[in-house]
Amino acid sequence: MRLGLVLGDQLSFDLASLAALDPARDAVLMAEVEGEARYVPHHPLKIVLIFSAMRHFAQALRERGWQVQYVELDADGNSGSIVGELQRWQQALGATHVHLTECGEWRLEQALRDAALPLVWHRDTRFLCSREAFARWAHERRQLRMEHFYRGMRKRTGLLMEADGPAGGAWNFDGDNRKPLPRQLRGPFAAHFAQDGITAAVVALVRRRFSDHYGDIDGFDYPVTHAEAQQLWQHFLDFGLAAFGDYQDAMAEGEPYLFHARISAALNIGLLDVRCLCEEVDKAWREGRVPLNAAEGFIRQLIGWREYVHGIYWLRMPEYAGLNHLGNDRALPEFYWTGRTRMRCMEQAIGQTLRLGYAHHIQRLMVTGNFALLAGILPTAICEWYLAVYMDAFDWVELPNTLGMVMHADGGYLGSKPYCASGRYIQRMSDHCKACSYKVDHVSENDACPFNALYWHFLIRHRPLLSTNPRLTLVYRSLDGMTASRRDAVWQRGQALLARLDAQQPL
Repeated sequence: MRLGLVLGDQLSFDLASLAALDPARDAVLMAEVEGEARYVPHHPLKIVLIFSAMRHFAQALRERGWQVQYVELDADGNSGSIVGELQRWQQALGATHVHLTECGEWRLEQALRDAALPLVWHRDTRFLCSREAFARWAHERRQLRMEHFYRGMRKRTGLLMEADGPAGGAWNFDGDNRKPLPRQLRGPFAAHFAQDGITAAVVALVRRRFSDHYGDIDGFDYPVTHAEAQQLWQHFLDFGLAAFGDYQDAMAEGEPYLFHARISAALNIGLLDVRCLCEEVDKAWREGRVPLNAAEGFIRQLIGWREYVHGIYWLRMPEYAGLNHLGNDRALPEFYWTGRTRMRCMEQAIGQTLRLGYAHHIQRLMVTGNFALLAGILPTAICEWYLAVYMDAFDWVELPNTLGMVMHADGGYLGSKPYCASGRYIQRMSDHCKACSYKVDHVSENDACPFNALYWHFLIRHRPLLSTNPRLTLVYRSLDGMTASRRDAVWQRGQALLARLDAQQPL
């Protein structure tokens, strides 16, 4: 007999390693292990999601005729690691070979490849672009840019294509997707999912075993089966997608989801299929149910950014994880773990993260990420935070987005410029500044929004590295247009803020 390993982020019935096995004579191994739950302090909701979804998937496999060896976290003999469980069950079952699909994290895949096991590897066909295909694409280019990759993916898939060109005559409608939320507009009611007995048991387990991890566990209501994930997706198609394009960058008090799909965690663990999602969005546009900018903006996130960062991760690991182009060395402030700060936008984004295990891409990029970039936080520290606190975070997607896009620690390999901004951007895209203790229209005063002085301080201290970037030319012209006294005042305010961070004092 042969043994198939299914990991917690591989809960797909079409998984390549499952397709290579025979349910009549082969077995499947699934294991909840301490090592995977604790290598960073994962949000309790994330652990609940994965363990509950695993248990439901194991049950569904059994109903389809599979022999499943499922190891619960508290099971006798649990070795605490994926490698340990695989070795234990391969020997116990006398399996001649172990079939498994490419992992989502270099760390785990390397540990498995180093193990003394008769492994048969399969490509993760859940991604439209294989590791090898991306490497070939990258090898042919002096500089990698997501936009060029995305256009190739559109041509290859036929999504939003008309004849030989892009629908609407343009590849990218990002300029139409940056509108602030009108004052009277609110997002649709969120979809909720009741806990069944399996999920309730997992909640009790996680509450008992991981009470030392940051984040709330009460009120877990996320999809844990393929059917529930499909319901969440349909809810977005019906009520969110049409407005997603216009307001995907907006932020609002009391609106954690707005028009976002909230499906990334379900997609990343295998409960949804990227091909089906994109085809349904393409169909919705062709039938006139959603505008082109909404369909294009959503599809770009999936076959553009998602596939692009997956390719970069496997092209550049493991050295990519250690890059620190800007030489940052500041410790992560404690308020990232508690949400206790007077900065309203940070308090809202972090508080929502600790409560829900969720924040949308602008909250991550332009609030918590922007602050970490401006403050010079050590890249490995902020990367670990993102990996720990978000339900959809797995190393292949979190690391390039955080280290490359957020922190510019790869020197522009993933993206062409640092995504830095002052408090004015947050004021334009949200209503947070109205209730903030700081004043967004002040720069160097003691009550000034910390983002303002830190923005200019960042540009001044990194001028040798950044001033030649053509996308920052106008910014540096503005800096040079300041009077010497104003630049000095901004610098001193920035210095004072960074000194408070070094002393682990909240802002």
